[in-house]
Amino acid sequence: MAMHTRRATLALTGAAALAACTRTAQNRSDNAAPDPGDSPGRFVSPNGPEVAAVERLRTTNGTVREVRLTAVEGPVELGGGRSVRTWTYGGELPGTEIRLTAGDTLAASVVNHLPDTTSAHWHGLALRNDMDGVPDLTQAPIAPGGEFAYRFAVDRPGTYWFHPHTGVQVDRGLYAPLIVEDPREPLSYDREWTVVLDDWLDGVDGSTPDAVMAELMGGPATHPSRMLGQRPRSVLLGRGEPGHVDYPLYLVNGRTADDPSVFTAKPGDRIRIRFINAGGDTAFRVALGGHRMTVTHTDGEPVQPAETDALLLGMGERYDVLVTAGDGVFPLTALAEGKGPTALAVLRTSPMGAAPAAGTRPAELDGALVTADLMRAADSVRPADRAPDRTIRLTLTGSMRQHDWAFDRQPYDHHHSTPHAVRKGERVRLEFANHTGMWHPVHLHGHTFSQPGGGARKDTAIILPGRKLTVDLDADNPGLWMLHCHNIYHSEGGMMTVLGYASD
Repeated sequence: MAMHTRRATLALTGAAALAACTRTAQNRSDNAAPDPGDSPGRFVSPNGPEVAAVERLRTTNGTVREVRLTAVEGPVELGGGRSVRTWTYGGELPGTEIRLTAGDTLAASVVNHLPDTTSAHWHGLALRNDMDGVPDLTQAPIAPGGEFAYRFAVDRPGTYWFHPHTGVQVDRGLYAPLIVEDPREPLSYDREWTVVLDDWLDGVDGSTPDAVMAELMGGPATHPSRMLGQRPRSVLLGRGEPGHVDYPLYLVNGRTADDPSVFTAKPGDRIRIRFINAGGDTAFRVALGGHRMTVTHTDGEPVQPAETDALLLGMGERYDVLVTAGDGVFPLTALAEGKGPTALAVLRTSPMGAAPAAGTRPAELDGALVTADLMRAADSVRPADRAPDRTIRLTLTGSMRQHDWAFDRQPYDHHHSTPHAVRKGERVRLEFANHTGMWHPVHLHGHTFSQPGGGARKDTAIILPGRKLTVDLDADNPGLWMLHCHNIYHSEGGMMTVLGYASD
């Protein structure tokens, strides 16, 4: 299947792709305007000795978890007898959860039975660069009929997930949770759920993500058009549009609101819920009817506990919460922010009581909302206060009408785009300014960042229209790392760039 994207694909294999990436990088200079004498002529290769040296320092326990992931095309049942044809891992939606313990080594073979190239990106993990899963940057694309063996140490607990970094494939069914347990877990709870939120159009009325991308880029519209017309604006500060694709379905763990997933517990049970937004173009506002939630983690990192009625998750974000189950039947509702429809799951602690109807909107959706910018990092993960060694300023540009998304009006091109140079050991400040009319959940690979002064540690953060965001990160993981909007249609439209470690 042809991919409608501004990024060309190189027909290279293994070391040849990495060598090409490195050769290209070696001829670039940093456009973030560091000191004139500090612009490097070379960048660390994704499989270079600097990467291997950091990998050897990661804490491991000797356990190797072997997984085989087969990307296939076929039918998937979404509940209520509705079936669609899509791409998944092993025919499951979401794919089967991978669960590790911090200190394990993951050995995952990805087998491609699709009609197009693919890849696997391990979203949120600080891993070795050549295993990050970005075609034409850290590895060659996995060709149809091909296989790629990922192997890396996983030394930080948290809630993560994995998905392709190829075209708009994440807006099909190619995703699954990756949970890394803490061997010294400080939280106490009776049950644990993983809740994956998604917006869905693939296979509905002939729609595909590739056709939507083509329409956005000015090609012929699919029937029916998937572009939103008049719709409700986000109620979050009244600011802008969270997304612009009209999805016919919204899912919780692969199920529609007409035939939802049901979680069971006993009244009084303390439940840990791990929320993951796997949507391509939708932010979700989540609430559990009749309950308040205590946020304990965001993007896998612990925060100072914060009570809330509702959560807001941009694409790619994750939140862990604790709730104490009431007695009865309760809706777990995910509102498509700025779009209107809802996804639904059910908490049942009693055999009595009717299940909530599709479209149920608990009052908690309009209650207190804790957003990431208000959260504080737990003391155990708060970086030491330190002045930045380098500041990189990035302006988010583009519009829905032109679909010309970019940083600094320069759409990403892996052949010609210039990495922003950093050096190992630096405290790097990223200053974002959103000059567009839309939300952008910006995701950095291989690192976490936080707002200066003790903000929550994250790898994905929403930047609202007309707003600025300043975050700091410690440059401790050498390589070439993607930084991009996690709205898949924005990133494929060009809103991507690279942080490159200088090779000394």
